[in-house]
Amino acid sequence: MNRIGIVAGGILLLLMLAASTLFIVDQRQVAVVYALGEIKEVITEPGLKVKLPPPFQNVVFLDKRVQTLDSPDTRPIFTAEKKSLVIDWLVKWRISEPRQFIRNNGVDFRNLESRLSPVVQAAFNEEITKRDVRGVLSAAREQVMNDVRSRLSEEGKSFGIEIVDVRIKRVDFVADITDSVYRRMESERKQVANELRSQGAADAEKIRADADRQREVIIAEAYRDAQKIKGDGDAKASALYADAFGRDPQFAQFYRSLEAYRASFRNKSDLMLVDQSSDFFRAMRGAPAAPPSPKRK
Repeated sequence: MNRIGIVAGGILLLLMLAASTLFIVDQRQVAVVYALGEIKEVITEPGLKVKLPPPFQNVVFLDKRVQTLDSPDTRPIFTAEKKSLVIDWLVKWRISEPRQFIRNNGVDFRNLESRLSPVVQAAFNEEITKRDVRGVLSAAREQVMNDVRSRLSEEGKSFGIEIVDVRIKRVDFVADITDSVYRRMESERKQVANELRSQGAADAEKIRADADRQREVIIAEAYRDAQKIKGDGDAKASALYADAFGRDPQFAQFYRSLEAYRASFRNKSDLMLVDQSSDFFRAMRGAPAAPPSPKRK
């Protein structure tokens, strides 16, 4: 039993020794081997590796993937025309020299970010102050990012990193300027709206005037045509009356008497004092109408 215990203890000791000397490097990591507090080796290739057991050597792993640094604050930056802008940016970086990175920043990425952020902000300050607002917002925006990236590429070497990309996420005015810009935009939009309303009112008046003119022309033409038709009708009626009266003079005399009665007694309140023996009531008395006087030659 003692021999079995000794063998088991020996195997356990060997396993513990192997666990302290063997380590695996992931393809997404960089392994830094320390020997008595100094960097002994930097391993970038993935796989199973061997080192001396502690305290002679120990291993620290660093992520070699692309990291993102966002702007920590939104301090205003003045443009060439002294306008304040707030720039939100991001920087993509990754470790290129692990030894240099550890010497300057240790193994904590937050140390790098706290030191790199002011450098990035200073680079943006220098580039933004050279340009006006219009350039930063549109035309020169890409150039600003390229110039900042070029500046940071040299600075990044001292940190042991490679600057992969620099981007501007948002460009905005500070709060008070933003309010004034919105008020000015609102005023401009109202002015445009008023101009459009005025133009619309003028066009409406023009359309109404044209419509009234066409209406008057149409009414005048209709009245002219109606008078012409009425005149033609009156002429035909006169011709018919003349023909009828010419054939029967007594009927013509009787018809004229009826027309005279109708004109005289149009309303019930009309009152006339006429001798009943006068020729005016000849048709009512049933007396034959007086023959028409002969026409003088």
